Parts: sequence; C-alpha cells; structure tokens
Amino acid sequence: MPALPLWGDLTLLTYAYAPANLDFMTMTAETRAAGSDFAELGRRINAAGLLRRRPAYYAVRLTAVTLALIGGWAAFFLVGASWWTVAVAVLLGVVFAQAALVAHDLAHRQVFRTNKPSARAGLIAGNLAIGMSYGYWMDKHTKHHANPNHDDLDPDVGPGVLVWNRENAQGFIAKYQAYLFFPLLTLLGMSLKRDSVRALFDGTVKRPVLEGALLLTHFAGYLAALLLVLDPLQALVFFVVHQAVFGVYLGMTFAPNHKGMPHPDGTEDFLRKQVLTSRNVRGGWFVDVALGGLNYQIEHHLFPAMPSPNLRKAQPVVQRYCEEIGVSYEITSLTESYAQALRHLHDVGADLRK
Repeated sequence: MPALPLWGDLTLLTYAYAPANLDFMTMTAETRAAGSDFAELGRRINAAGLLRRRPAYYAVRLTAVTLALIGGWAAFFLVGASWWTVAVAVLLGVVFAQAALVAHDLAHRQVFRTNKPSARAGLIAGNLAIGMSYGYWMDKHTKHHANPNHDDLDPDVGPGVLVWNRENAQGFIAKYQAYLFFPLLTLLGMSLKRDSVRALFDGTVKRPVLEGALLLTHFAGYLAALLLVLDPLQALVFFVVHQAVFGVYLGMTFAPNHKGMPHPDGTEDFLRKQVLTSRNVRGGWFVDVALGGLNYQIEHHLFPAMPSPNLRKAQPVVQRYCEEIGVSYEITSLTESYAQALRHLHDVGADLRK
C-alpha cells in the first residue's frame, strides 16, 4: 500500500485510530486537541514509509501460528492418555497467547486494510481458535486506546480483582496484590472466557449469534478432545496447566506497557496522552516475537494501525522527536518493567497494610 497522504491532523488521527469504532465527532474533537506536535510526527513517520502494509510478514506469521496450533493439537492426540500431555498443555498455552497477539493485530487492521477481512480472521483467531470473543475484546481495547490509564475511561485500569489507584483499594487482595499478581494471572484466560460469554448478552457484541456459535464450537471441541482422549484426572491437569500458561503469558505481554505509568488528568493532547502513559521495553528479536511487538507500546499507541514489524523502525524516530519537543519517553528492560508495575501495585495497597 502506498504511503498515506496527509490531509492535516484529521487524516493522521483518523488513521491512528483505524481499529477503533470511535465516531466521527469524537475523532474531530481529538484532532483539534492534538495540535501540530502529532501532525509533525505523523509526517515524519509517513515520509519514512512506516505506515505501509507488510503482507509478506503477516502471511508468514499467520501461517506459522496456524501451523503451531495444528501441530499442538496433533501432538495432543498423538501423545494421548499420557502424563507427557502436560508438556503439550504448556506448548498450547504459549501458542494460544500467540494467536491472541495475532487477533490483536487483526483488530487494529495491521494485517488487512478493511474491516471485513480483519473481522473474519479475528473471529477465527479469537472465538474459534482460543475461545475469546473478538467483538468483546475489540470494544474493550478500543476504549483503552482512546484513554490509556484513565481511571474512569480505561477498562484496563478500572476497579477489578487488581486495583491500580489508591481510591479504589480495599480488601485482602488489594492489600497484597503485588505478591498475588502472577498467581492471579493464571486465571486470566478463564476470566476472558467468562467476560466473552457475558458480552454476548449485554449488548457489547454486535453479532452475538455468530460469535456465540463460534465460542460454543470452541468450547465443545476443546472439552470433547480432553474428555475423549485423557482420563478425568489428566484432563483436569491439562486444563489447569493449559489455561494457566495461557493466562500468565498473555498477562505478561500487556503488564509492561502501562502499569505503573502516570494516569492522565485530561489536559494532555493526543501525543502526550499516548506517550506519557506508555512504556517501551528494550530487547532484541526474541522480545519482539515474545511480546508480539507490544514492547514498542509508545509507537503502537501513537499509530495503532502500523504493522508490528515497522514499530522497531519507528521507535528511534519517535524517541528523537519526543526529545526535541521535551516529552518524557520511558524505555526500560523487561524485568524492570515488571518491577515498576509490581512496585505500583504494592504502593496502591500501602494504606491497607498500615
């Protein structure tokens, strides 16, 4: 796809929000607030050709994840009723998380230019392959991108099992949540499934019948495979290990990105709202693959539709520009990103431990 023409801030911001189902008035309001800083950055990114599609990359990546899913389930049936199936559960937990990262890129229209093929592929990757509603997740993630780390508007930091601000901190879990963070991540996969089913009935999902049928197909096929191939105890252990690995891995791809970063006060323009609330994670190709490109969270939030392999190239452009205009740009190691998130969780619960 050729580089996008820049028809002022509106075109830039519309493209930046390509995956979001924000209405036109919302985008124009954001555009007026964004000013010239984001427009200038957008011109540099566009001039470097970093908004162009990467069809060959995604053809390889989608094929690899598909083959990994097929290979994982083939290994499950070949191993059969053996305790070696626990190793297969770990493998499939990792593959499920990679499939979720593919669904993420599909939702942001990084893979296909238009919504229809993106949605179709997203339903296959989300609902059918891993049992997570694509419509539910896209609605939730759109709100997050529009207002990252906002206490009232970002569902990722709203009150829940984990609490990210002191005003909402209460109870035993909040008191010791820094210590409970990774154990609680083992439940993330099941939590996403529960919320996906709820979303079918509360109006969140636009096509509840289709999404419900695909989720039911996944759940029925998954449980049938476990109960027909394994004995009851092996099936239970496989289920627990598989869902735990999936939840921990998926949670660990998102935890470094915003947790422990500043919460906006509503006065920030678009560029600052996205940059100041996000954190990048440095690392080589292994980190890029393991986190699905989300280690370049600042660039991803500024340009959500940018193909993930281009984020690495955009990173120095964005960092230099932030230095030019005096905007703080956070980048750290993977381990330090988790340490910052855990310290924040610990601080939130400090008053409860007095």
